[in-house]
Amino acid sequence: MSVSEPTASLEIALAHASRLLQTNPVLAREQATEIIKAVGDHPMALLLLGASHAAGGDAQQAVGILEPLAQAQPNWAKAQLELGIALCRVGRGEDAVVALRRAIALKPDLPQAWLALGDHLTAIGDARGADAAYANHIRVSTRDPGLLAAATALCDNRIPDAEAQLRAHLKKAPSDVAAIRMLAEVAARLGRDDDAEQLLARCLELAPSFHAARQNYALVLNRGNKHSEALDEIEYLLAIEPANPGYRNLKAVILCRIGNYEPAIELYTGLLAAYPRHAKIWMSYGHALKTAGHQDRAIAAYRNSIELDPAFGDAWWSLANLKTVRFSADDLGAMRTQLARVDLDAEHRHHFEFAIGKALEDAGEYGESFQHYLQGNAIRRTLVTYRADETTARTTRSKRVYTPGFFRQRAGSGAQARDPIFIVGLPRAGSTLIEQILSSHSAVEGTMELPEIISITRALRQRTDSPQTTPYHDVLASLDAEELRGLGESYLQRTRVQRKTDAPFFIDKMPNNFAHIGLIHLALPNARIIDARRHPLACCFSGFKQHFARGQNFSYALDDIGRYYRDYVDLMAHYDAVLPGRVHRVIYETMVDDTEAEVRRLLDYCGLPFEAQCLRFFENDRPVRTASSEQVRKPIYREGIDHWRHYEAWLGPLKDALGPVLEAYPGVPEFEDDV
Repeated sequence: MSVSEPTASLEIALAHASRLLQTNPVLAREQATEIIKAVGDHPMALLLLGASHAAGGDAQQAVGILEPLAQAQPNWAKAQLELGIALCRVGRGEDAVVALRRAIALKPDLPQAWLALGDHLTAIGDARGADAAYANHIRVSTRDPGLLAAATALCDNRIPDAEAQLRAHLKKAPSDVAAIRMLAEVAARLGRDDDAEQLLARCLELAPSFHAARQNYALVLNRGNKHSEALDEIEYLLAIEPANPGYRNLKAVILCRIGNYEPAIELYTGLLAAYPRHAKIWMSYGHALKTAGHQDRAIAAYRNSIELDPAFGDAWWSLANLKTVRFSADDLGAMRTQLARVDLDAEHRHHFEFAIGKALEDAGEYGESFQHYLQGNAIRRTLVTYRADETTARTTRSKRVYTPGFFRQRAGSGAQARDPIFIVGLPRAGSTLIEQILSSHSAVEGTMELPEIISITRALRQRTDSPQTTPYHDVLASLDAEELRGLGESYLQRTRVQRKTDAPFFIDKMPNNFAHIGLIHLALPNARIIDARRHPLACCFSGFKQHFARGQNFSYALDDIGRYYRDYVDLMAHYDAVLPGRVHRVIYETMVDDTEAEVRRLLDYCGLPFEAQCLRFFENDRPVRTASSEQVRKPIYREGIDHWRHYEAWLGPLKDALGPVLEAYPGVPEFEDDV
């Protein structure tokens, strides 16, 4: 035998073991073991042995082999990659991230390393980093020059270039699933979630085993309020890879969206075991605990988040938003120190402004408190888009469409179910209190602020050639009785996932649904609609000092929120005129002053017999998702009714915007074009 023969035989044996690793990890392990017996601790043989243990389900054994190998071979990217994968499977997520980052630094064109890193970054809440990792995974996975150019554009966030290149590529290769997935990513970044959903569905139709596309599909479905479908997709992936941190995190998010908080809390507990030093997971964990009623544990979780990242403004605001925590002088000093940093980005800065505003409010320092609320709102206003004139125009359009004749022509349409009870109005108007009272009744289940009506309006606009500009009311007006019934049945089907009991009625507390009463009446004519109304200055200022995560872009300027309240009162007065008695109004101050009488009126409207536990709503331990979650777990108190008066000196712009609505409260002034 020549000198080169043993080397050639070793290379053949290693190549054979490597091929076996893809199909039969047990045989690969046996082959690697035999090689080590023959030649000693050969690095490649050790790598294959460790990887085969990981692939065969014994990740702990894999780590025992791969960790010393990676230490001995610090510049070997493949060893770092396999170690990162194994560390993930034993729950050492933070160490896994370190290994994966080292692998990428050594060899940036490792697709599996980018994909695994993206999953870890998803789990720890680093959405921006995860997006970049997934985009790099796409970039280094392709060898097609045209697709590579598109992937590079996507990585560089040159979205128009990426879209043009992908569409050109797909004209030549319409079944290229990698290109379809990339185009779906482009659509998602542009906010065209319906397009992204359709593209990803097509991608999975062509390639059911394309797991990265399926994960994207689950994300888009969840974002589109199709939570049951999203959960099905993520369960499919978890059955294949139960330790994947990105899958587990997304499942926890979905479970919270459908009200299954205890299993979500269990998932977050597991993620924190793998990533104990990541502030965002602690905050998400705190949110789930708060909603499920575990206030002390939620406070501890938020405090852990702050300890890990004192500049994490959202965690400070989460503590303030409990409404029951009183910040110490040390807390206030720590927040002010962070706010003074010149390198603090706007996202953290506005959270600190709101949190400090709340701390100073609790201390009775109302002037300084208002200035922080004002500054927090000003920052937030630059990050969102809102035009008060457009809201007024939509109100005017609705009044012109929804006339008595319009409703007479469609009498008897819609699904006849009586299940839903809608509570509408402005945020911070007492809707959570009404929900807590009603959900204390044996026949009523409380859910949360459900997005399904708004999803229906979006779907109606998608039926047109110009979904961004066509009012959905125009589409609604063209539907026949059967189609209107279909809308109601779709709503009932899509909300079923939120129902956890056999109670015959359930509550949808999305406040913004007041703008869609015409749709609700046509699709669900037997549903109850309750308008929660509170003194304009109390309601509007409470909204102004409340930082909303999303959906309330009108609330970040005093004149905007005042005009919004005025438009709301205008539209509700219109529905009172064209659908007399259809909406039951609860005035918050009256509910506080004469609770039992108002509760009886409320139950009568809903067709429910009086039950005494509705007066003891604060004993109801159901999950509550809104900012009032802790307040409604206590008896009604009067102290909050006039709290806004501490700030009255600074509310001039709000008073001006409210105009005659303020003087008329609790009545309403005359509006133009009233029927």
